[in-house]
Amino acid sequence: MGLFSKHDAPERTPQQTPEPRELAPLTHERITATLDAHGYRYAIDGDGDIGGIWDDHVFYFVRIGADREFLQVRGRWTRPLSAEHYLEVLEVANTWNTEKVFPKTYVRVEDDLLGVYAEHAVDYRPGVSDSQLDQHLGCAVSTALAFFSHLDEQYPQAVEEHRALAAAARAAASASDDADEPGRA
Repeated sequence: MGLFSKHDAPERTPQQTPEPRELAPLTHERITATLDAHGYRYAIDGDGDIGGIWDDHVFYFVRIGADREFLQVRGRWTRPLSAEHYLEVLEVANTWNTEKVFPKTYVRVEDDLLGVYAEHAVDYRPGVSDSQLDQHLGCAVSTALAFFSHLDEQYPQAVEEHRALAAAARAAASASDDADEPGRA
């Protein structure tokens, strides 16, 4: 006897077989409607890509494929970390990939710094229900944030450097706004 047997399968009569439901195609509007339903803030860039920031990390929701039938949610860890840490961060990403179902994580060198990414892609060629789309977006963002949190724990110095750079940028923007106002010195 094999591992699986037709005798082990439950019998179904035609009346018990659920009717397949029509799935709607993946569209740009359905993605933004799902984000809107949660009150998430996002922007659409010049290429039409949807992006936003969650917990200080940049995320994009991109349709790819010949018919734009794949939805890829890609997040980028926004902490500055030099390329000299490449092998150790690669090991962290690879360990995550072997221990977790998703997101897929990877590391690459970008201008002497590390770009660390998490992504989750699904083929919606047959269509997608609203609840599937909602689950995909929620799962992709939350699991990416879990990975980024794990990296934050591993590299607290990168978190501190990010905070310092963000504070300096806010101060510079504030000073620029003050200088633009009439009557202010």
